[in-house]
Amino acid sequence: MQIRVYYEDTDCGGVVYHSNYFNFCERARSELFFKKGLSPHNKDEFFVVRSSTADWIKPAVFGDILKINTKLVEKKSASIMMYQEILRDDEVLFKATFKLAFLKNFKPSKIPLDFFELFN
Repeated sequence: MQIRVYYEDTDCGGVVYHSNYFNFCERARSELFFKKGLSPHNKDEFFVVRSSTADWIKPAVFGDILKINTKLVEKKSASIMMYQEILRDDEVLFKATFKLAFLKNFKPSKIPLDFFELFN
């Protein structure tokens, strides 16, 4: 997925604010569902971030075109681990892993098969 950095994404110096990298990753994960006509959030079933680790390597700035790569690292019956990186051209600016838990009625639940197919 590609996105452009807008002024609203940056601090007063034109550098992307640190928490916005998480927003960019969330958008890319959501796009996996939208491209297949699905939603990552239904009335009572959805994914939540259980944990994450992140490395900010170099700053993105106002006007940059960024690419977000998303890769499934591990899948279990009620959770998945994803690796994401944000690049400008071929240069990695940010990388993170996210453990996502699947909830139904706010309780851990098996991930539906059609969701698992998204990650293959």
